[in-house]
Amino acid sequence: MSANDHRDHGHHHAHATPGDRRYVIAMVLSLVIVAVETIGGFLANSTALVADAGHVLSDVLGLALAGGASWLAGRPAGGRRTYGFGKATVLAALTNGVVLMFVSGGIALEAINRLLKPEAVSSWVVIGAAAIGVVVNAATALMFARGRERDLNVRGVFLHMAADAGISLGVILAAGAILVTGWTWLDPVVSLAIVGVIVWGAWGLLREAADLALDAAPAGADLESIHQFLIGGDGVTEVHDLHLWAMSTTEMALTAHIVRPAHDGADAFRADLAEALEHRFGVRHATLQIEQARGAHCPVC
Repeated sequence: MSANDHRDHGHHHAHATPGDRRYVIAMVLSLVIVAVETIGGFLANSTALVADAGHVLSDVLGLALAGGASWLAGRPAGGRRTYGFGKATVLAALTNGVVLMFVSGGIALEAINRLLKPEAVSSWVVIGAAAIGVVVNAATALMFARGRERDLNVRGVFLHMAADAGISLGVILAAGAILVTGWTWLDPVVSLAIVGVIVWGAWGLLREAADLALDAAPAGADLESIHQFLIGGDGVTEVHDLHLWAMSTTEMALTAHIVRPAHDGADAFRADLAEALEHRFGVRHATLQIEQARGAHCPVC
């Protein structure tokens, strides 16, 4: 069979999981924190607490994007969207990374402003409101601890919630130290340190999401091992036009042309390869074209 004959394809499909209720629960809990910290910030004259509330409010947007993308990914493929809506999870992860970087910049500016113009605050009110933020954010982060290694979107939400808990804890520590020493500059210094930690984590998330949006191979994929596995197949003499990309933050797709002069049992051979690719490498959608000779082939196949 020539490389230009497209009828000899093998397909293996799997569908994304449906929308995750954790996003809705996390949004409700985050809105509770926004209300508590906003009221507490005005009562305590604490701009840091109000800024933290604004940060959490931005997370609600991120959760809405991630939850909406998770729901879209669960919709079946059809019409012009032959791959479904899985890519929405990649776009949501990319947006979350951008939002987190912008929010971090806003927190840094607020911290610098507080360094230049320190203000007295009611430390006990700050500690009480921030403590609620720590507990609720930590509990929300734990909800997203499961699955964060496999799903970039879940990892993004986990980072958001963990960062929020860290920020609230930093606010508590700063308020406690100010209560004891009267050093108001501690509040913005702690805030800047926390921003550094957030930016460090967000940069990795943003870079990986951008790679997936550009159809790069997912970071956890071992292209060389996949190529060696395919070339080691029974009767295979060559593998070319091997492409691997992300259909979503949890699913990978692969296409490859496999040269196999002995063309006996092609259907069974192709089905076994597709099944092995899923179980060994997590590739849930494999399109394999078997060829008897290399020959001229379509460069966009």
